[in-house]
Amino acid sequence: METRRRKSQAAVEVRLLEQTPVDLEATVRRSSRKALAPKRLQYSPEDGTAETAKRKRRTKKHDDENSNNKRQDPNVESGDVGEEHTSGGHGRLSAYELERLENIRQNQAFLSSINLFQATEELKQLTRPKPSQRGLVRSQAAAKDVLPVRKSLRLQNKEAEVLTLPPDFRRILTYEQSTLAKKPPGPLPMDPLNMEDGSKLPSQLLQLCSEDVTEEGTVVPDLKRYCSVLKNMRITEERVAKVVKDRIFSAAFHPCTSSLLMAAGDKWGKVGIWKLGGNWGDDGVLLFEPHTRPVGCLAFSRAHATQLLSLSYDGSLRCMDVEKAVFDDVYDVEDGLKTFDFLSHDCLTLVVGNWYGEVAIVDRRTPGNFHESLHLLDPKAVRCVSVHPLQKQYFAVAESKMVSIYDSRCLRKKSSQAVSQLHGHSLSISSAYFSPCTGNRVLTSCMDNHIRVYDTSALTTKAPLLTSIRHDMQTGRWLSKLSAVWDPKQEDCFAVGSRSNPRTVMVFHESGHPQHCFRDGENLNTVLSITAFHPTRNALLGGNASGRLHVFSD
Repeated sequence: METRRRKSQAAVEVRLLEQTPVDLEATVRRSSRKALAPKRLQYSPEDGTAETAKRKRRTKKHDDENSNNKRQDPNVESGDVGEEHTSGGHGRLSAYELERLENIRQNQAFLSSINLFQATEELKQLTRPKPSQRGLVRSQAAAKDVLPVRKSLRLQNKEAEVLTLPPDFRRILTYEQSTLAKKPPGPLPMDPLNMEDGSKLPSQLLQLCSEDVTEEGTVVPDLKRYCSVLKNMRITEERVAKVVKDRIFSAAFHPCTSSLLMAAGDKWGKVGIWKLGGNWGDDGVLLFEPHTRPVGCLAFSRAHATQLLSLSYDGSLRCMDVEKAVFDDVYDVEDGLKTFDFLSHDCLTLVVGNWYGEVAIVDRRTPGNFHESLHLLDPKAVRCVSVHPLQKQYFAVAESKMVSIYDSRCLRKKSSQAVSQLHGHSLSISSAYFSPCTGNRVLTSCMDNHIRVYDTSALTTKAPLLTSIRHDMQTGRWLSKLSAVWDPKQEDCFAVGSRSNPRTVMVFHESGHPQHCFRDGENLNTVLSITAFHPTRNALLGGNASGRLHVFSD
């Protein structure tokens, strides 16, 4: 090799001395791996070691022949040499290329042996499915007008304008927001937003709401039988629909049994009615707008099934009457309503709580939309009220960091004395509900990541704590607060949404033992913050932040 290099250098020096125009690049031998021409690699993994060694000897012999030919004809172009060296079959490959291809073959064989390629295909098939397209159709955004480019006054060589605010601008701004953010008082027509103007309500809706329903569902005392019922409840693609346009704040089942009829309220005051499998509106969905701010509480009247009461943060409490096709004005204040519950069996008397720590007693038989009495309970807020199912004079109030039980007959305007208190919460309480059949338990959800069950059978001064279940309640500002709710058909079981992956809805016994997890990889991929059981049928709904309802049913 050293001799060849010396002869090549000597030939170059001779030509330079003779001043003969010679291409110096053609005289420098280039490796086949550095040639500019593209290489065509052909390799069969079936070849053995002996064949590989034979190809190496053949390649070495071919390189030696090319080197001799190059010394005999110094006028050969370097590009031609590269093409001749790299063209042809796989026998022309260098030892390095052959070794590289052999490594690739061994690596592929190893990955195939551990089923990596099969796992990759399975992961591709498990990609997150698209949300259900049933229900309301997403409106197309209007084309934005092209506005001229904005320039600052400094770039235009102009003096800045000096603006002065009026001394009472804060009060004026608050007044304008409160007046513009509310619907006008009085009855509002039930005109669906997703139907043509002048369209009447479907006659099937009135027939469905007018069904004779039983007051209470069938209680299943056997816990094993109840768990088997939960396992038979499934969700399908047809049981997911977009009922409102924005985040769901409240939802409820209608007590009818022939079909599943649901209602949901969203962030901007809209109320959606959905009949599962219905043929009116958008896949059985009708959308209304009786409010302008979040609909914090919804409930169908147990005494008048054609009525749905809805409460909003804008300070209005309305009753959707399907027979009259209007939203009646029940109670109206400036703003800040948060929750309500029926204080009588005929559902004509209500207890209403607001953000300012007050509760109002409202009688729907009294003309006008005012309260009968107003009582200050907590200086911060009243987040939830729940009336005892049997002794209607008692109601539980979720205050700032405590749940108190009051007697409506002994309320004062200020400093009302609680009958019983539920201690142990360290942060704000999202909800507190009496058990649906006897009222012997109170279920609370707290932001300290605990769900608690208290014994209220005796209504002592300090109710004893029975169970404390750790559950992640930190939903942030983009999701509605998680709240545990009782199953009306089972006195000692409740459901709550979960932020865990995969997305689930958990069902617990009052002792803290989990009974069932509702999950579905194809049709449930979001957090269901709002949950509710059907009062008589085996059905559970869940609402998410995009306005969709998910229904598990048998």
